[in-house]
Amino acid sequence: MTDHSDWLLAESLAPAIDGDRLEPLYEGAGRGDLVLPFCGRCSLALDLEQHVCDGCGAAQVQWRPVDRRGVVHSATTMHRLERGLVIGTEPYPIVDVELSSGHRLIVTAIASGIPTPPIGAEVSVGFRHLAGTAVPALALPSSTDTEDDK
Repeated sequence: MTDHSDWLLAESLAPAIDGDRLEPLYEGAGRGDLVLPFCGRCSLALDLEQHVCDGCGAAQVQWRPVDRRGVVHSATTMHRLERGLVIGTEPYPIVDVELSSGHRLIVTAIASGIPTPPIGAEVSVGFRHLAGTAVPALALPSSTDTEDDK
């Protein structure tokens, strides 16, 4: 059984899924799939909340599962804690991951204690759980299937 408490954020920060523009992302994450938006006309990777394709100008968004592997584009270690919001007690990584699909995601670690990876490192995206909602997170470099994914 999956624990529905997050190691980093207070449950009050959990996203509302129903009716959210990112609902396909959260529903896919709940199944263990990383589902991201593409242009329905030319298949260009779109940003999470992008409505119109930069390539062809179409306003047709299709959400599809993607490979969860990528490369660190940039990374930092966050030392600041926000009482009432951040419940973690130690510094944690914030990582901009460039996925093989062409998407970029900014995520933090799947669990506490994961060090900030260097730029260029190969990583994968897993999922952590915030008040029962699965959200993308940095997994161990060689793992796309972790206990938190199940």
